[in-house]
Amino acid sequence: MLNGIFALVLALVANLQAEPAAERIYGRVLTAGGDRLEGYLRWDRNETHWADFLDGQKEIPWANIREAEALDEELRRRGERERSISLLGLRISWDEDDGEPRTASAAVRFGHVRSLEVVDDGRARLVLLSGEEVELRGGSTDVGRSFRGLTVEDAERGEVELRWRDLDRVDFMAAPPGAPPPRAARLYGTLRTTGGVELTGYVAWDMDETLTSDVLDGEHDGRDLDIGFGSVAAIEREGRDASRVTLATGEELILTGTNDVDSDNRGIEISDPALGRAVVTWDEFESLVFHAPESAPATRADFDGGAPLVGTVESRNGERHTGRIRWDNDEEHTWEVLDGRSDGVDYDIELGLVRRIERAGSSAARVELLDGRSLLLEGSSDVNDENQGIFVRGESGRTVLVPWRDLEWVTFGP
Repeated sequence: MLNGIFALVLALVANLQAEPAAERIYGRVLTAGGDRLEGYLRWDRNETHWADFLDGQKEIPWANIREAEALDEELRRRGERERSISLLGLRISWDEDDGEPRTASAAVRFGHVRSLEVVDDGRARLVLLSGEEVELRGGSTDVGRSFRGLTVEDAERGEVELRWRDLDRVDFMAAPPGAPPPRAARLYGTLRTTGGVELTGYVAWDMDETLTSDVLDGEHDGRDLDIGFGSVAAIEREGRDASRVTLATGEELILTGTNDVDSDNRGIEISDPALGRAVVTWDEFESLVFHAPESAPATRADFDGGAPLVGTVESRNGERHTGRIRWDNDEEHTWEVLDGRSDGVDYDIELGLVRRIERAGSSAARVELLDGRSLLLEGSSDVNDENQGIFVRGESGRTVLVPWRDLEWVTFGP
């Protein structure tokens, strides 16, 4: 299946040199013991690039919750939060009252973050380039006790491994002029799913291996092999429990026996600077071809810390409201993400890259990106009738609540 493009692949693999310093996460680390380290950072094993996401949970501000309750009560008094059906001539009605969540998942690209300060064993305080402060807590392995470690490529000490309890503060910055090049390049390629979806971007294989120096391991003809990803041209799934691995030399191997190459694989993440990220499960994965980036990768200079979401919302009755937008009562900045599932792929889309969202019934939404791509998303409260509503605050300071069932579309931008 992949033979037709191997000539191109091998040429591209040969050109996978250590990437420019500007593309890699770089920072100064102050440890809990008072040590200072500086260099390229590898966060939680699989985040190494400015376009990668830092994940966690955030609390929804009480001001948002109180405002939502007040606006919801206003709609209820007007009869706009009641549903009804007719059954055997009887009208049955009920109120929409699913309760307000107090926390929400959150993700922000490392490029937007100025600093991270450890609050305790489960929380971190972020300061973004915009000056906004965000507190994240566990909910992923990026924050707290489940953290899988931070590797610092310190010029004097070499690679230093740190745990969550070792950290006090991390200041993120572009690599200074004259900094040595990173020791490995970020994996990049094009993935194809069994449903025919193609995704191109930075790769985190098995949600873990992200650099050319990382190792793909498996068993071939009774031998255990550890293959550097820098030597891998392509990987193709062979059923549930094996993979066909093509090396840069053209040699093909059938590997089995580890979660790198069988159904225990935790998923393949594709980080796309113009979208966000996509995660493909093993059952949906078909093939991955590694190659050099097709466009200039994201650098620190491409991020600004985000800004308030603004746009115009139209309801199904034709009313339009323009102003600052709070989506699902928790996303209100361009650095935040819209999540959902499309054609078997899980997406986290940075809202600053979204042009338009159009409701597609009770359980889906059509999302159009700034680069013209369009996705029909479902499977998340961001894009179905579990959505807590779209809040629009106009120039007058008055906030309007548009419930999901009343939404027609929203267009982002001034």
